[in-house]
Amino acid sequence: MYLKSKLSWNVVIPAERLDAGGLMLQKAIITRLMADFAAKKASKDLGYFLALSTVGSIGEGKVRKQSGDVIFLVDFSCITFKALPGEILEGVVHKLLKQGVFLRCGPVQTIFLAHQKMDDYQYMPGENPYFMNAKSSKIDKGVVVRFLVIGSKFIEVEKDFQLIGSLEGDYLGPVA
Repeated sequence: MYLKSKLSWNVVIPAERLDAGGLMLQKAIITRLMADFAAKKASKDLGYFLALSTVGSIGEGKVRKQSGDVIFLVDFSCITFKALPGEILEGVVHKLLKQGVFLRCGPVQTIFLAHQKMDDYQYMPGENPYFMNAKSSKIDKGVVVRFLVIGSKFIEVEKDFQLIGSLEGDYLGPVA
């Protein structure tokens, strides 16, 4: 699900980047905010940080006594993406194992669809293995699959989510 979020972050501007002109200071603050935003990647509560949409207000700077750097409180809006249990998404198969398949969906790189959650699909071994059901519907590498999110886990160290999916439900499976 895409969310529009309003956040307030502290932005630190090194002393050497400060000058008397206010326009250059605003540019330095916004550039630093964008760099911090890109480095953050994701959070457990909001999901993946995709784009800054608007910068609201920039607070007055407070000087750090030891370094001379200045901290500004910046209010801004951004777009985030978080997959929630019960949501239906589409992902592309990038890895296929006997136990199931791994999908990618937008910023989420690790979605596991277990063989047990793939209704009547059977594993077909061979040089290029795939899953197939009685209706000749085929799940192979590169195939787009519509799936139901049944669980998610945030990995704090990697700032990344892992999802578990299912094909148990109506209109789920390979997209033609």
